[in-house]
Amino acid sequence: MCLGPTRPSKISSHVQDVSLSFSSLQLHPSLQKGLKELGFPRPTPIQEKAIPAALEGRDVLACAMTGSGKTAAFLLPILHQLLEKPRGTTRALVLAPTRELAAQVLESLESFAIHTPITGAAIFGGVGMGPQEKAFRTGVDVLIATPGRLLDHLKAPYASLANVEYLVFDEADRMLDMGFLPDIRRVLKHVPAKRQTLFFSATMPGPIGQLAKELLRDPVNIDLERRSAPAVGITQAVYPVAQELKTQLFMSLLERGDMKEALVFTRTKHRANRLAEQLVKRGISAERIHGNRSQTARTAALAGFKNGTIRVLVATDIAARGIDIEALGHVVNFDVPTAPEDYIHRVGRTARAELTGEAYTLVAPDEEGELRDIEKAIGKRLPRVLLPDFDYTAKTGEQLEVPLKDRIAEIRKRKAEERARAAEKLARKAARETEEASRGPGRSSRGGGRSGGSSRSASGSASSSAAPSRPAAPRPPAQRSTSSAAPAREASPYADGGESRGGSETRSGESRGGGNGRRRRRR
Repeated sequence: MCLGPTRPSKISSHVQDVSLSFSSLQLHPSLQKGLKELGFPRPTPIQEKAIPAALEGRDVLACAMTGSGKTAAFLLPILHQLLEKPRGTTRALVLAPTRELAAQVLESLESFAIHTPITGAAIFGGVGMGPQEKAFRTGVDVLIATPGRLLDHLKAPYASLANVEYLVFDEADRMLDMGFLPDIRRVLKHVPAKRQTLFFSATMPGPIGQLAKELLRDPVNIDLERRSAPAVGITQAVYPVAQELKTQLFMSLLERGDMKEALVFTRTKHRANRLAEQLVKRGISAERIHGNRSQTARTAALAGFKNGTIRVLVATDIAARGIDIEALGHVVNFDVPTAPEDYIHRVGRTARAELTGEAYTLVAPDEEGELRDIEKAIGKRLPRVLLPDFDYTAKTGEQLEVPLKDRIAEIRKRKAEERARAAEKLARKAARETEEASRGPGRSSRGGGRSGGSSRSASGSASSSAAPSRPAAPRPPAQRSTSSAAPAREASPYADGGESRGGSETRSGESRGGGNGRRRRRR
C-alpha cells in the first residue's frame, strides 16, 4: 500500500479534473512547445494530479508505478517556476539513487527545457569531478545528484545548496533500500528548511512514509490508497524451469523471434557477466551493466541497447531504476527478485508511458517462495507457461554459476596450494642459509667463484709481468682491431670484479694470442 501522512490533504479542483491536457495546465509556452515537439499529447494520471499541486507551491507525496511519467510530473512545474527567476544560482536539487537514473533525469530536463535558458547538470560517481565542480561554480539552475557524490562535493567551499528552493526525491524507496538514508540526512543539513519538497516513489513502505512525515509540510497525497502494482499494459508470465536449464530456455525464447530485444535481470554481478558471455559465444549481441563496471562502460552498454546495436542487456537491480527506453518490448527476470518491490521496478522498464510490453520470469523450484510473495503483493496469480518443443529433462554440463560448496572447496584448495608453495620456498631458503653457514665466512659458492677468479687474475698478472718487456712487432690492421679490447680491460678502473673477470680473460687471450706473437717474432 502507498502509505503517507495520516491526515489527508485537500486536493485542489485542478487535481481532481481527469480531462486535463498539457495546454490546460498553464505551463510556460516554451515548455509547451518542447512537449509538443516530443510528441506528448496529454499528461498521464500522475502528471495530471502532481503538476497543478506543485504549481500551487504545495509539497507533494506521490506513489505511482514505474513508467507512469513521474519525471515529467516533478520537472515541468519546477522548470515553469524557474523561468521567472534570475540565472546563475542553483535553485533546484533532485536526489536519485543511481547514476543511470540521474543521467536519465538530466536527459529529460534537457528535452523539456530545449526552448528555455534553464541549465542542469548531473552529479554522480564513476566520472571526474572537474566538470561537476564547474557546474557548482557557474550555478546551474538544476542539479540532479546521487547522495554519495554530492556529499563529496559539499566538503569543498565551492559547493553550496544555500539557495535551493525546490527539493525532489526521485525513487525514494530505492534510495532507502540502498542504504542512503544517513547520506540523505547529511544532505538535508545543507538545504534551506524553507523549500518546496516533492516526494516520488514507486512503492511506499513504512520507512518511506515515516521519512515523508518528517520532510513534507501538509503535502498533497496522490494515490494514497492504491496498491503498488505493475503498469496495466504489462503482460506477465512465469516459466518454470530447472536452475541449470535457464540459459537454454532463454535462448529458446530468443530463437523464436518474438523477442527482438530484451532487458534481462540477474541476481548477482557474477551471473550477469556469465550470462552475457554465454550469449555472445552463441552469436547474440549482449552487454552487461552493474555496479562493478566503470561509468564509461555502463553508459556505452546502455547507449548500444537504446540504438539497437545490442540485442540483450543483462543488468542487476542497481540499473532497474535508471533504464528508461522508449517502447521496450520485453523484460526478463532471469532470477526471481527477493523483494516484490524489485519485481515491480524491474517489469516497469517495459510498458512505459501507457504503452504495452511483456515481462517473463524464469522460476526454478527453489524460487517458488519468492514468487508467491510477489503474487501476494500484486494481488493475482501469474500464469505458468511451458515452452513447446523445449526439453525440460535435458542434462547440461554448462553452469551459469558454480555451486557454493564447489566454490568453497576450490577456494580451500587454492589456499592450501599457496600455503604449500610458501612452505617449500621457506624450506629452500633455510637450507641455503644452513649450507652457506657451514662453509664459513667468505667461503660461499659465490664468494669462491670470485676468489678463484681473483687467483686466476693474479696468476695471469704474474705471468704477464714475468714476460720479457720487449716491444711487440707491429700487427696488421685486421689483427689490431680484433685485439683492441685487451688494452681496455687492462685499463679498467674496477678494483676487484674487473680484475677477476679481466684477469681470466687476459690469460685465455694470452694463451690464444701468445703463440701468434711468438710466430710473428720468429717471422
